[in-house]
Formats: sequence, structure tokens, C-alpha cells
Amino acid sequence: MEIEFIEEKENKLFNRKEIKFYVDYDGEATPKVLDIKSKLVALLNAKKELVVVDNVQPHYGEPKALGYAKVYDTVDDLKYIETEHVIAKNTEPEEVSEEDAEAEE
Repeated sequence: MEIEFIEEKENKLFNRKEIKFYVDYDGEATPKVLDIKSKLVALLNAKKELVVVDNVQPHYGEPKALGYAKVYDTVDDLKYIETEHVIAKNTEPEEVSEEDAEAEE
């Protein structure tokens, strides 16, 4: 999976950087939001909790997708501005330990 940045814009009103990008995933399945987020964190040298992948739109018939992400200055800004479902899809699911699974049964 390769990521190519199209546009980077500073949004001072919301204390964030907005990024439009292409994801090229030739020979692979369409990448998940969390996989794209991990790659963006590495490329932007940002903290994982400050990056939000807003959407990824695959191109029909091509192994390419257009994406939009935001990098916030603080966690408080992110939680104040972003909706719950966007935060949820950018959060890794918590692993259930064996003890918790047995307690549920």
C-alpha cells in the first residue's frame, strides 16, 4: 500500500491539518481505515491519537482510493470537534482477555 499526498492545508480555526491523499493498493484488498491511519501516522510523524481518517472512497475498477484525514493539535480539540462514529472507526478494538470471555459465559 502506497500513499500519495495530494493536498495539505492548515486549518487554524479547528487547530488541525487537513490532508487529501491517494491510496494505491495494487494486488491487495481495499485497506481498512486503521491500516491507512497507521501508515499516515508513520509518514506524518504524528501521534496516533491525534490522527483521524475521515473517509476513504475506492475508485471503481482500480486499485486506488481517495482519502481525507485530519491531524489535530490536541486530543481535546479532536474530541470536541469529531463525531462519535468517526472517533469509533478510528479506534482500535480492545482485545478481550480470556478471563473476561469466561466471565461473560
